[in-house]
Amino acid sequence: MHPLVELARKSIEAFVREGIISKPPDPLPQEMSDKAGVFVSLKKHGELRGCIGTYMPCCESIGAEIIENAISAATKDPRFHPVQEDELKDLTYSVDVLTCPEKIQTTDELDPKKYGIIVISGLRRGLLLPDLDGVDTVEEQIRITKMKAGILPHEDVEIHRFKVIRYK
Repeated sequence: MHPLVELARKSIEAFVREGIISKPPDPLPQEMSDKAGVFVSLKKHGELRGCIGTYMPCCESIGAEIIENAISAATKDPRFHPVQEDELKDLTYSVDVLTCPEKIQTTDELDPKKYGIIVISGLRRGLLLPDLDGVDTVEEQIRITKMKAGILPHEDVEIHRFKVIRYK
């Protein structure tokens, strides 16, 4: 298991079992010391069980960002009830570290296998990570992301793209 994923797993287990919010390793490994947006995804028996993240960094390091988002994915994803201790053995984890989003001019600049997207309309915004099962076209990627943001299909949006490094 990659160290970033191991940090997510240990953070969730400590919080669910003991209510402890973990601290990043000291000293921080190089791969955890930069700042970046991070998403932590949990699956149980291959099905999504939680996913929370930030597209821009909110913490002082990737390590701190992983801890915060891992605990949130396990306990605050509104689509699911909080992870219970008896579920921990059945969870698998992934950590996505995001590049800084860049505004695109045309949808020709998108590829749902390579880029995640952020759609923005006024105060509403939605985000979809890249390379998701069942999301094979740019049109489908935009449709799903608009739906997540509560943006109607016919509404115009500003689109930003980003890449991720996915760790499992």
